[in-house]
Amino acid sequence: MVIKNLAHGIGALALALVPLLPTPATPAAQAAPVAEVTTLADAVGLLKVTEENRAGYTASSFRHWNAGEDPTDGCDTRAEVLLAEAVVAPTVGSGCKLTGGRWTSYLDGQEVTDAGSLEVAHMVALGEAWDSGASAWTAGRREAYANDQGADVSLVAVTSRTNRKKADKDPADWMPPSPEVQCRYTGEWVSTKLRWQLTADDRELEALKVYAEGPCEDTIVRYAPAA
Repeated sequence: MVIKNLAHGIGALALALVPLLPTPATPAAQAAPVAEVTTLADAVGLLKVTEENRAGYTASSFRHWNAGEDPTDGCDTRAEVLLAEAVVAPTVGSGCKLTGGRWTSYLDGQEVTDAGSLEVAHMVALGEAWDSGASAWTAGRREAYANDQGADVSLVAVTSRTNRKKADKDPADWMPPSPEVQCRYTGEWVSTKLRWQLTADDRELEALKVYAEGPCEDTIVRYAPAA
């Protein structure tokens, strides 16, 4: 399992999604789309704006966590994300029980050494995704969204306390308290929405523009449409 490097340099923020390359057995036409690279301001401008509607939403509409990227490793998506994001790799025991290890919950800057005190948050929460277009998806596509490890920014390990504060709010109603990570968060939010062709409402769009045209004008967004 590849461990993510959560250290980000000063300056332009790169949100990387590396596309899978075609193999000899896979026609190039079936390869994953090449990632788009653009400024945060231009990425925000690509968002379609519509009103949101939460009618009919339940968390059970999005099946998670499933068997993950490797159905043979005995770990579900949540555990695989924790393994991928560990700064110091934990020991994997029977039933994929994780012991030891260390993580950085970047949304609040907390160092964590107990996997049980972390939650794997959807960058764009399930309720917000439902409001923004997922209500019209098939059950299979909602499951793919809820377990998306194809983009590093889709799922993030955070402390339970911060995840509860974030809940299903969009950037108009919640941002990480530390200014140092707000540009990264804004870019990852927009990247996720573009990847899944989710919409934004008016308040959300205006909040994103404040960051994109101000303190985060140097942020670079990379995304590729989900299969």
